[in-house]
Amino acid sequence: MNSNISLKLYNLIKTGVIKSNAHFWKAFYNEEVINTFSCDIETLKQELEEKGINIISVFDNTFPVVGVKLKNSERPFFFAYRGDISLLIDIDKNIAVIGVLTPTNEIVEREQKVVKSLAEKSFNIVSGLAKGCDTVAHRESVKNNAKTIAFLPSTIENIYPKENKDLANKIVDNDGLIISEYVNEPQNKYETVKRFIERDRLQALYSKAVILVASFRKGEGDSGSRHAFEKAKEYGKKSLVMFRETDADDLMFGLNKDYVMQGEKVVLQKEIEGL
Repeated sequence: MNSNISLKLYNLIKTGVIKSNAHFWKAFYNEEVINTFSCDIETLKQELEEKGINIISVFDNTFPVVGVKLKNSERPFFFAYRGDISLLIDIDKNIAVIGVLTPTNEIVEREQKVVKSLAEKSFNIVSGLAKGCDTVAHRESVKNNAKTIAFLPSTIENIYPKENKDLANKIVDNDGLIISEYVNEPQNKYETVKRFIERDRLQALYSKAVILVASFRKGEGDSGSRHAFEKAKEYGKKSLVMFRETDADDLMFGLNKDYVMQGEKVVLQKEIEGL
């Protein structure tokens, strides 16, 4: 798309004039304000074209809405992307599949069956391109000719993790989408960590339901999937967990067990059929 207003917005983000989502909604949600800043539109167009990157902003009619009331700090207003942005229009077709960075072979096999079932129902699979369960979700989607959406904690140019760069390309080649709110590299460790958490909320925002494959409790292991699942509950999305009795003593299913005890539904074929 790369409309002129979005190109100007891109320039304001890139040059550090707009510092955050909250800053945008407070001071820049006005085309007249943005138009007071000058930039070389043609140079920006050429830059993005050479990089193979598209951009879209809230000023564009096709910007994907979320249908959830959010704090300004959580309201997206700009995306850089490669692939089919229209996959974010009908959120009811999107199911997020998330989990630990280091799943066992058994967990991988169980997740593959879940993703295959979702693919057979023509759902788009949402995840975060991270190692482990995210990678399984995206790869299994491509394998089953399902479209998949990867929300990145990095820029489009500098895919994270680097070893998933080829996977990102396969997602796009399979008519999927890789997408990010970021056009600059993080300035420090705090900002890097913050971007992972911000990415996690997007997986929940643009999905009808979130499936938690496996997750440690807080303090017992990686927590990215925990953030996304909590946001799903906060946003009123459907939430399902993968769990069976033999997982009860496995720390990798610690959070799943807690959610089951709190009344969350377990992923079964009948639950998938009901999505």
